[in-house]
Amino acid sequence: MMRTKRYIGIEIRALDNQIKRLIDSKIQKSAFCRLTGSNGWIIDYIRKKSPKPVYQKDLEAEFNITRSTASKVLNLMEEKGFIVRESVPEDARLKKLVLTPEAIEISKGMEADRDAIERQITKGFSEKELEQFYSYIERIRKNVSEI
Repeated sequence: MMRTKRYIGIEIRALDNQIKRLIDSKIQKSAFCRLTGSNGWIIDYIRKKSPKPVYQKDLEAEFNITRSTASKVLNLMEEKGFIVRESVPEDARLKKLVLTPEAIEISKGMEADRDAIERQITKGFSEKELEQFYSYIERIRKNVSEI
C-alpha cells in the first residue's frame, strides 16, 4: 500500500488552526469573550516586557507578522479598549504600546487558562521530547528564514 506524502508545512498549518480554535473556544467560554487568541498573546507579551516600552515593530518581530497585520490587530485592540498608543519624547512618530487597566486585569486572568491549554497540548511528552521538539521548531524557522 502506498503512503500519502506528508508535508510539514501543511501539518504545522493544520496544528496552528487547531490550537487557535482551542484558544478561541476557551476565551469564548470565559470572561474574556471580547478577546481573540492573538489579542491575548499580544497583551501577555506587552505585560511581560513591562516596564520596558513595547512598539509595533517589537510585535512584528516577536510574532513574525507583517506591518499591515500588526497595524490592523493593534487598531482593533485600541478600539476594544485594550491598548493605547503613546508618543515618546525622543520621536513623535514612534508610538509606545501601553495596556489599559482592563487589559492588565484580563492578562492576569488569562494566565491560568494559558497554563491549562499548555498542559493539554504537551500532555504525554517528556521534558526531553519537548526540548527536542523546540529544537526542531528552531531549525524549521531558520530554514524558512533562509528562503
